[in-house]
Amino acid sequence: MAARPGNGPTRPTSPASAEAMEILDEPTCWELMAGAEVGRLAVAAAGDIDIFPVNFVLDGHAVVFRTAEGTKLVELVMAGRVAFETDGSDSERERAWSVVIKGEARLLDRFDDIYRAEALPLESWSGTPKERFVRIEPTRVTGRRFPIAMRRDRA
Repeated sequence: MAARPGNGPTRPTSPASAEAMEILDEPTCWELMAGAEVGRLAVAAAGDIDIFPVNFVLDGHAVVFRTAEGTKLVELVMAGRVAFETDGSDSERERAWSVVIKGEARLLDRFDDIYRAEALPLESWSGTPKERFVRIEPTRVTGRRFPIAMRRDRA
């Protein structure tokens, strides 16, 4: 069964996979993302695809991250359309999740946008100065939650 926006989490209808995966509704996706710190930015430019890990923060229903001059910045300005993924797990419940956002990435260049981004609780794991802010406005948000398949025979 396909998920329809606004209908809440749904489960696949096949008996074999009924407990395997849960399709998440958009509010649940945003809630899960709010607790994550690192995501992966996927950009297709100049006939190639690159994936970059980034620290991020949510600003409403948009993703904001910092970057320095370089490949990532050039590619996202060239491409505009990007995909962004983050994931996590709940070891107590033995469940993992993944959320993917597809949308438009925009380099913030207006002073009021930059000041707003500077006020966000965005911290980088990298010591490299990251002077530019990028905002991803989503056009599509999807997510899944699934059981963690633990190998019990590991020593």
